[in-house]
Amino acid sequence: MTAPQTLRLILGDQLNHQHHWFARPSAQVVYTLMEVRQETDYVAHHIQKVAAFFAAMRQFADDLARRGHRVIYLRLDDPDNTHSIPENLQRLIDRERIERVEYLLPDEYRLDQQLAAFAEASPLPAEAVDTAHFLTKREAVAQQFAGKKRFLMESFYREMRKTHDILIDEGKPRGGRWNYDHSNRSRYDEAVPLPEPLLQENDVRDIVAMIEACGVKTIGRIAPQRLIWPVNREQALAQLNDFLRHRLPHFGTYQDAMTGASWHLYHSLLSFALNTKLLHPMEVIEGALHRMAAADLDIAQVEGFVRQILGWREFVRGIYWAHMPQYGEMNHFDHRRPLPDWYWTAETRMACLRAAIDQSLEHAYAHHIQRLMLTGNFALLAGIQPEAVDAWYLGIYIDAIEWVELVNTRGMSQFADGGIVATKPYAASANYIRKMSDYCGRCHYQATLRFGEGACPFNSLYWDFLHRRRPLLEGNPRMATMYRTWERMSAENQRGLLDQAKRYLANLNAL
Repeated sequence: MTAPQTLRLILGDQLNHQHHWFARPSAQVVYTLMEVRQETDYVAHHIQKVAAFFAAMRQFADDLARRGHRVIYLRLDDPDNTHSIPENLQRLIDRERIERVEYLLPDEYRLDQQLAAFAEASPLPAEAVDTAHFLTKREAVAQQFAGKKRFLMESFYREMRKTHDILIDEGKPRGGRWNYDHSNRSRYDEAVPLPEPLLQENDVRDIVAMIEACGVKTIGRIAPQRLIWPVNREQALAQLNDFLRHRLPHFGTYQDAMTGASWHLYHSLLSFALNTKLLHPMEVIEGALHRMAAADLDIAQVEGFVRQILGWREFVRGIYWAHMPQYGEMNHFDHRRPLPDWYWTAETRMACLRAAIDQSLEHAYAHHIQRLMLTGNFALLAGIQPEAVDAWYLGIYIDAIEWVELVNTRGMSQFADGGIVATKPYAASANYIRKMSDYCGRCHYQATLRFGEGACPFNSLYWDFLHRRRPLLEGNPRMATMYRTWERMSAENQRGLLDQAKRYLANLNAL
């Protein structure tokens, strides 16, 4: 009996060369990848992000074809492209006389719902298959914290360490501690040279020209002849090895640091390769552990990196699936202000935000502290609408896919979930930025001035935020110290801060 003709869909973030689907070619199976406007247009994406996804998808399709697989690839400018994934699938089903449909489980809720609805409505047999990428199932976090309001990453991380026997010696954490976060908060002091990372030089001029010709709205800048992000497995592995050799030895110490001297510091720059599944998280973790043993690296350098992938990355995915779709509607503080215009241009007099946003426009990248404590912190203090913050983060960063972006932004950064993820808002005044960066020394504003002419906006906005949101925050024990500090201020200082914040909030675009 002849096997049915099977159509298999691969999305742009499902480029897993190691998946069992691709073990051997079959004349009865045809794969399809699609460049569609439904994915380019739901927010304004960075031009590097769109180009990198398309380049990676094309190279993946070419690799499958070289290995003997049947592949149908729909380009953005293909006249037969409907720009709807379900409609394209139906056309291919009709044209290729398909008898069965299979797809890899999407990591985004909207696509999961869309493809599930398509499968249910289709008269053909349809099956969703696991991507074989993550170290946990979708429901793992929800099951671990069933019945609890707050989901603690540290508890999840410790269980992951035990489950996978990572940095564990005889059932106990190696070095005697589970977490070396307190050793990972150093300002960059130039004591150690900054090695230049391996950056790719992918020529995507034809892709960029096509994107522009099709009228896709994008943000950011690109050098079309040298896209720096890895778009195939060989490049991803090379980037991983470069990080392990040259930047992992000092990653932990400086992972929270910010400096105008470098946009990358010691960070791995692997998030795009991981989130497109060109790399598997366990091979990245094992690579770090092997390098730690071979080079006798300090555990504080490596544990901080492992925690990001084994802990945080898996954790936020679990939070996402535990709380969608309602998570995308949460707005704990009822923030309503629009995003300032300079988030799209970097034309602000605040040196820290100018640096972080300009870097994001230039490279489609900023590291986690720049995202959390600069762009995110300001949006929180200013009361920006979470939907606007989501759209900005989702569009501007090379690694932004909703399952990872939404929880980091709406939960961790904006506290819009009311504390499901974080135990307190990640709000800070200029003192934190001055401590962790060198931005303040060349700023129009004065970081040490709370209010008055030239006072750093982070200072008055911070205290105004705490004052305005006191009914929602004063019961949080982690906020008690700051409210005691507020109470000890003179009435004159309190009024000066609140008046300064009022003036800044009335004219955010001019900051």
